[in-house]
Amino acid sequence: MPLGTLDGTPPPFFRQGPSALSKLILFSALALFLMVADSRFEVAKPLRMVVASVLYPVQWMVLRPVLWAQGGSQYFESLKSSQAREEIAQRQLASQSQRANQVEQLTLENSRLRKLLGLRDKVTTSWQAAQVLYDAADPYTHKVIIDRGALEGVLAGSPVLDENGVLGQVTRVYPMVSEVTLVTDRDQAIPVLNTRTGARGVAFGDPALRANALELRYMAANADVQAGDLLTTSGVDGVYPPGLPVAKVEKVERRVDSAFARITCQALALVSGVGQVMVLKPIATQIAPRPAPELPNAAVRKGGRR
Repeated sequence: MPLGTLDGTPPPFFRQGPSALSKLILFSALALFLMVADSRFEVAKPLRMVVASVLYPVQWMVLRPVLWAQGGSQYFESLKSSQAREEIAQRQLASQSQRANQVEQLTLENSRLRKLLGLRDKVTTSWQAAQVLYDAADPYTHKVIIDRGALEGVLAGSPVLDENGVLGQVTRVYPMVSEVTLVTDRDQAIPVLNTRTGARGVAFGDPALRANALELRYMAANADVQAGDLLTTSGVDGVYPPGLPVAKVEKVERRVDSAFARITCQALALVSGVGQVMVLKPIATQIAPRPAPELPNAAVRKGGRR
């Protein structure tokens, strides 16, 4: 049989309903109808609700790992950023704390310098400013080291003041620094004047009683001394200018078995924690030397003949 005479259509045994084209057209029309009907009458809404309710647990279970992974990454990112912010805040807090301490220290130094400059009006002798470097190494003495020495013209015996009054006296002079013995040292004595009564006395350091204690010795038991009396320098020693504040009388004990009263005083100067001081020149260096005695006329003539 020639090939051109064969029929290409399948035999009736293999026919299975409508053709593919007719199925495409039918289902397309049905889909279009359902879309229009759902858009106008919401006929598929109950079906969608049922399907969504049935599939929700599955969706929830499927999304859990994704949400956990996202939450874990966000947690670690937020933890890292929080730690970084905390570190920055701690550094800023430390810097602000340091600045606050510096401000307080500068404010205290400023107030002390203002008081020290106000005290210079009471001083008629020449002076120079100095700074306390450190306390002396000997624990049995009350001494400090200042940053002025012989190269700056500091002399042994020079009075040293702070903003409140007499601090001590220069006892040793080195080229760059000097040693100052405080008024509270047991070997230090300073002539004082009671501003209320005008009575003179001598105040000695008494460190055994307290760090800033002085004792006004050799005052009669019936001497007119009261607690609260202000003691200033008398100026009779040729070292301290008169009128500088030294101490205040704190306690007076009059004992029957002693001819002298025990008078305890409190130093006005900051014997501990002082920073800036004023170094004066001793009064003796500013007093004109005593003139030489004149020789008798006979001795002059005799010397002239020779």
